[in-house]
Amino acid sequence: MAFLLHAQPSHSLPAADLRRPSPLIHRGPASVRFPLRCKAVDSYGGNSDDLYLLTGDTAPASALLSRTRLEDAIKNNTTRLRIFSGTANPSLAQEISCYLGLELGKIKIKRFADGEIYVQLQESVRGCDVFLVQPTCPPANENLMELLVMIDACRRASAKTITATQGRESIAAKLVANLITESGADRVLACDLHSGQSMGYFDIPVDHVYGQPVILDYLASKGISSDDLVVVSPDVGGVARARAFAKKLSDAPLAIVDKRRHGHNVAEVMNLIGDVKGKVAIMVDDMIDTAGTISKGAALLHQEGAREVYACTTHAVFSPPAISRLSSGLFQEVIITNTIPLSEQNYFPQLTVLSVANLLAETIWRVHDDCSGDIEPFSTLGID
Repeated sequence: MAFLLHAQPSHSLPAADLRRPSPLIHRGPASVRFPLRCKAVDSYGGNSDDLYLLTGDTAPASALLSRTRLEDAIKNNTTRLRIFSGTANPSLAQEISCYLGLELGKIKIKRFADGEIYVQLQESVRGCDVFLVQPTCPPANENLMELLVMIDACRRASAKTITATQGRESIAAKLVANLITESGADRVLACDLHSGQSMGYFDIPVDHVYGQPVILDYLASKGISSDDLVVVSPDVGGVARARAFAKKLSDAPLAIVDKRRHGHNVAEVMNLIGDVKGKVAIMVDDMIDTAGTISKGAALLHQEGAREVYACTTHAVFSPPAISRLSSGLFQEVIITNTIPLSEQNYFPQLTVLSVANLLAETIWRVHDDCSGDIEPFSTLGID
C-alpha cells in the first residue's frame, strides 16, 4: 500500500522531492488513446522489484503487510473495496482501478427523456467500502446531482462506507457539503480544493489530496537547472500555494503578479514583485478557467525578461476563450492534470496532461486499509 512507482531523480533537483507517484503523461490528442501507464505490471499485482516507498527503497513491515493483504484479497476475490464511476470522468476512474488491480464496479446510469437521472447498481455492495469517482466538473449541476443519486443508491444497497471522490469545490460549498452528507456519504476525497477552508464545511471526514506531486515530478524530469527557476503566483491570492510549490522545487525563488484596479471602468494595472529576468518562470494555480489572469501575467513576465514561461494547474476548466489564450505563444508549455476530462478539440501543441490516478488510488487504498497512521511518509503525498 505504501509502494509507489519510482521516478529517476533529476540532477538539478533534490532526490528527496522526486519519490512521488510517476505521472501518466499525455501529449496531444493521439496520446489519449495510448497512455504510457496503467499496464498490468503497474498495478499492485505487478513486479515488486519496480516499486519503491515515497522516502526510501526499504519498506517498513506495516507497508509490506498492507500490500500483501491487497494482493491476497484481489487474488482470492475477497476484497471489500469497490470503485464505481459516474459519467463525469470515467477514464480517470478506470486508471485508478487499473492501478489498484481491480475492475470498476458495474453500475447503470441513464437519463430519462425529461433529464431525470437513473442509477442502478448491478452488483452487491453490502458490507463494502465504496468509492465513487464523480468530480463536479462542467456541467457542474448535472454531475453533482448524479453524485448524490449514486450515494443514495449505495446507501440503500447497504454499503458499509461511501466515499465521494471529487475535484474542486462548488461556489456554494457549504450547501454542497450538506447535500453530500445528507445523501449518505461517510467521507469525501477531494483533489486541490480552491479553498482549503472548505473542508470545515463538512461534518464528515475529508481527505484533501494535492496534485502538486505529479506536476513536480514532471518538471523534475525536464532537467531545468534550479538556478534558472522562479515560481510565480498569478495573483496575490495564490501566494501561499506558490510558496509551497517553490519550496518543493529546489526551494526556488518566488515572484508575484500584483493586479490592481483603481476604480470602476478603469483598466487593471499589473505589477511584478520579484525578479524573473533570464529565468524560467513556473506559474502555478489550482485551476484555469478562461485563462485571462494567467495569460496577462505571462505577458508581463515576458516584458520583464523571463526566458520561458510554464503554466501549471490541477483543474483545467478551459472555458472559452481559454484555448486561444493558452495557445497564443505566451507559454512554453501548459501542464495540467486529468481531474477534468478534456475533449480532443481542446488539445493544442503546448499542452501536457498528467494523471493523478496513482495518487488517488494510493489514497483510496490507505483509507480502505486504515493504514495511513502506520506509514510515516503519508503526508508527503500532499494529504491534509
